[in-house]
Amino acid sequence: MTIIDFHNHYYPPEYIKELQSGSSKFTVSFDDDGNPVLHSPGDINIIVPGHRDVEVRQQVLEEAGIDRQVITFTAPGTVVETPARSVSLAQMVNDSMARIVEERPDRFSSLATLPLNDPEASVKELERAMTELGFKGVMVYSNVNGTALSDRCYWPLYELASDLNAVIYIHPTYPVGVEAMTEYWLMPLVGFLFDTTLATAGLVFSGVVERFPGIQWALCHLGGAIPYLAERLDRGYYAFESCREHLSRPPTEFLKNFYYDTVNFEPKALQLAIDFAGADHILAGSDYPHQIGSLQKMVESINQLDITEEARAQILGGNASSLLGL
Repeated sequence: MTIIDFHNHYYPPEYIKELQSGSSKFTVSFDDDGNPVLHSPGDINIIVPGHRDVEVRQQVLEEAGIDRQVITFTAPGTVVETPARSVSLAQMVNDSMARIVEERPDRFSSLATLPLNDPEASVKELERAMTELGFKGVMVYSNVNGTALSDRCYWPLYELASDLNAVIYIHPTYPVGVEAMTEYWLMPLVGFLFDTTLATAGLVFSGVVERFPGIQWALCHLGGAIPYLAERLDRGYYAFESCREHLSRPPTEFLKNFYYDTVNFEPKALQLAIDFAGADHILAGSDYPHQIGSLQKMVESINQLDITEEARAQILGGNASSLLGL
């Protein structure tokens, strides 16, 4: 079976070099092994060789039996910078990832990043990424410095994304109130999952998902709590007039069309998502090479599922291949 890892992260070396120049909101230090360490509120990312060295990454994939990765940038993206800086860094990241895909098309695909703190520039970068660089879509973050993804400032972006049949993959970032999550890694362990859930519910109830039907939506980390809470969202639709204002049918009917990656390595949780959205809407994901990710657990958890071999093949790679037109 072909195995495609849909959820993993890459930092272009030239981006890290730019952060080290001192003109960034990130603080950069180095660990005892010489790895750059990026410091941001409530989070630390240790940029190991697999994050930044494509040769190392490809060797790891070969040893793990992974056929392809869909490489993406990681939270918080470039949006913590000034808008102008965010635009230039997003362009740099996208150019770098496009080169990797061009040089190693049998091993890597990619989704672009956007300077979402400049909505107008994000429209232009989406068009450039998809029409000039060959990306099939973008990874966005669950809020933009506190602004919701459902905010109308992003509707021109969604209109273009719908026209281009873009994949929009939602990855969590610093939740509002991150200052309450600075101990025990509560931000990535808990806050991330609920910020994805909040963003997704907002996109559905605001009418964005229904209004722009050409977008293919995908969610990180098994959708946060969406498969678990979807029934409650439907109850809100029936109970509260405001939850019906922008929708013609209950939230679940839209959410079942989303894609959900498997970065939750509990087979029972994976089975819940399969029961909710179907095996044809589940994407294998590892979160490689973050400390909390695992290529091995990605494969093992999917192999533990009591499903048909056809469904397993879909989850391991078939769905990602179809979604991205590989």
